[in-house]
Amino acid sequence: MYRQRSITWFQASAVVISSIIGGGVLDIPRIAAATADSGAPLITLAGIAIALLGIWLITVLGMRFPKENLFQYSQHILGKPVAYSVNLCMVLFFVILTALTVRQFGEVVVSAVLRKTPIEVTIIILLLLATVTTRRNIIRFSYIHMFYLPFILGPVLGIALISLQNAEVLNLQPIIGNHPKDVIGGGLSITALFQSSLIITLIIPFMKKPEKSLRSSMLGGTIAGLLYFIIVISTVAAFGPQETIQLIWPTLEIARLTSLPGKIFERLDAIFIAVLVITVFTTIYATYYLASYAARETFGLKDHGFLSSFLLPFLYLVAMIPQDIFQLYRMGEIVGKVGLSLTLGYPLLLWIIAVIRKIRGNPVEE
Repeated sequence: MYRQRSITWFQASAVVISSIIGGGVLDIPRIAAATADSGAPLITLAGIAIALLGIWLITVLGMRFPKENLFQYSQHILGKPVAYSVNLCMVLFFVILTALTVRQFGEVVVSAVLRKTPIEVTIIILLLLATVTTRRNIIRFSYIHMFYLPFILGPVLGIALISLQNAEVLNLQPIIGNHPKDVIGGGLSITALFQSSLIITLIIPFMKKPEKSLRSSMLGGTIAGLLYFIIVISTVAAFGPQETIQLIWPTLEIARLTSLPGKIFERLDAIFIAVLVITVFTTIYATYYLASYAARETFGLKDHGFLSSFLLPFLYLVAMIPQDIFQLYRMGEIVGKVGLSLTLGYPLLLWIIAVIRKIRGNPVEE
């Protein structure tokens, strides 16, 4: 089957970065501080390292089958019945992940900006926007991500760096933390924030030079990881680990506390929320696209556009399941950790079997 190979390695990196950076910017400092106290930066690095290993794995696997995506080549490796079952689990996982991300965004908007607006309205509007956009092909998908990348990296990095003026180095000592709790669980919770990087499996078959996909994915994952790392340092250093744990959205609070030199903007939270709209949109765009594409390959359809519309009511229903923000985060933590078996464990299994059985896809013609 002919495919238009027009995605460059830089565009692929942009997709990975904007897919990873999403709702996680809101609460990653709290997750890290709750696990490792003042050792939050260290546990963040550990989680990022595991995530990068997973990104390396799915990319190397994709380079082994440069004309196919995960949902296709898994059928060659495991057989159709097993791959079909796992692909269905993938659809379910990314539907839930998308829904919970949308709900998190809705909670922020109605709490910080539109306090008299029903959360259902915010959720429906964002889901409708994502549904319409998800109907586009993978080439346009990559262009949209690349377009929004500067509006994500610039402001988020700027706010994080400017907020370092409020930092107290003592809040980060000792660097290993006073009383670390569930270090493995905390590290995996941070790794779970990178699960949308699985989008690279859909990008590789459309790249001009799929042999450069490893550079793209690792660069994208590293940049996103460094941004998360800076956010954790700036927030925990400003508030201290104990105060950070008490805040639902510590990054939003640090934006409220931060002002530009010369008092041009005395509070940056308005800018942060505007940027948050973009970061959440690009993330749910990626996870929604993965869910639709996985369903397309599972059911053998030619187009995923219909499926994106079909999944819309299910996304809304799942988004409305949590009764409050605390239940939302408990669900998110469980779903994130369970999802690692699909986004990290499953590719590892496929790679091991492919290497042992010496299974490869057809090379790309020059």
